[in-house]
Amino acid sequence: MIQPIMVGVDIGTTGIRSVAYRLDGSSTAVATEEYPLSTDQSGIAEQDADTIMMAMEAVISRTVRLLGDEAAQIKGIAFSSVLHSFLAIGEDGRPLSRLMTWADTRGQIYLEELKQKLDAKALYRRTGCPLHPMYSLLKIYWLKKQQPELFKRVTWFGSIKDYAFHRLTGKRVVDRSIASGSGVYNLFTLEWDPEVLDILGISQEKMPAVVSTTTQHSLQSGIAQRLGLPAGLPVIIGAGDGMMANVGVGAVKAGQINITIGTSGAIRMAADQPKTDEKGRTWCYNLADGRWMLGGAINNGGISFRWVRDKFAETEQRVAEKLGLDSYSLLATYAQKVPAGANGLILLPFFTGERAPYWNADARGVLFGLTLNHDKRHIIRAVLEGICYRMKSVLLSLEEITGKAEEIRVSGSFTRSEVWLQILADVLGREISLPNVEEGAAFGAAILGFYTLGLLPSIDVAVDMVGIKKTFIPNPNNYATYEKLYTMYEQVYWNLQEQFSMISNFQRSEMGKEHD
Repeated sequence: MIQPIMVGVDIGTTGIRSVAYRLDGSSTAVATEEYPLSTDQSGIAEQDADTIMMAMEAVISRTVRLLGDEAAQIKGIAFSSVLHSFLAIGEDGRPLSRLMTWADTRGQIYLEELKQKLDAKALYRRTGCPLHPMYSLLKIYWLKKQQPELFKRVTWFGSIKDYAFHRLTGKRVVDRSIASGSGVYNLFTLEWDPEVLDILGISQEKMPAVVSTTTQHSLQSGIAQRLGLPAGLPVIIGAGDGMMANVGVGAVKAGQINITIGTSGAIRMAADQPKTDEKGRTWCYNLADGRWMLGGAINNGGISFRWVRDKFAETEQRVAEKLGLDSYSLLATYAQKVPAGANGLILLPFFTGERAPYWNADARGVLFGLTLNHDKRHIIRAVLEGICYRMKSVLLSLEEITGKAEEIRVSGSFTRSEVWLQILADVLGREISLPNVEEGAAFGAAILGFYTLGLLPSIDVAVDMVGIKKTFIPNPNNYATYEKLYTMYEQVYWNLQEQFSMISNFQRSEMGKEHD
């Protein structure tokens, strides 16, 4: 039976994927591309926006070719995108700067200065975003202070999402989801916050118009030809990748939580109105008209696993390549060879600072409890456990606001590892459900796209479209071990507050000497 097709495109931190979905939820073609992320100890975490645009065109056109005759059934393209990116655009529509990603913390040096200029708690209540260098607010302020001449030339302060949408449709707009993750957008007036704009010294006209996540515009003829698609095809702007991941795994109703671990990690729950935390630990972003997401994100998810792979497992990478295996899967088997708790080795995975629930950009990675008896296997397991401790801290904070979740679903690249999934269940002491969906964010974008075009009655149908592949039950003995170590993990973190600040300042000063 011939079915309509929606191409869901997910722009991630280190790669992009394009997946063609039929109306019944089955995927029929997929294409992926990777691109580099440039980082250093000074807080830089940036990319070339046009490299990402080239990758975007490549994956969409490859998906169209893979569909063959079925490509005639494509009804639209719908987007999911990484949140908290920042791009300065000039009068000619071209980037004046490299793309600053969510992991870029250069704005941290102006955090205290901004706290003197605005009420951080009031800002959080209005925007749903704690004051943190991840958000565009700090990134724009950093640009104003560090590169004033470039700042004056900016005609459009945007993100990778609106840059991509402009590339395809010629329209300069941003969806409410991406806007609500900027620290500059008021959740209640649904417009850019005048007080914030005044502090930044920019006008409303320099920000893209904010539109619903279901907004659609037509694909321009020039790029349509390159993609192998008809001009005028609807392009649905979609939402942030976290929101789309919740839709994609069917976690769209109150009481359902989605835990995602990819490069970073996040926990999210849907709500019918914006809500913030009295303690300022969580964020609140828009999903669709009348639908919001409450949650918290961590900086250091899979990027921590990549660190241990790249720094300690060069031999294993070569072996995996020769055997046609996934290197991460091979390393996960190493972790399986040591007991829960890694014989008393605890990792605080703050390689790029940290976000929820404590919002400390100065935090740094710590291996605690290291002895001569620990080896590579213990370090690998400690990394996986440390990431799960981070997710536990966010979950506990979120459930203080929402009440205990009725169901926990998971998504992201970590779901390829049953070892890691079991560790998460054991650390949380909760059952977790693995949906039968490979690409949650791309599928979520496709569902939103079908809904926008009137082909689905609601995004809530995702609950029925997504089945559960496997449920992971916590091991009581492992949970007891993790409860003891989690308490130590928290104590180590809080006892190092002064030292985190000292070492991050030292690192920034050393990087400054190298750049002189």
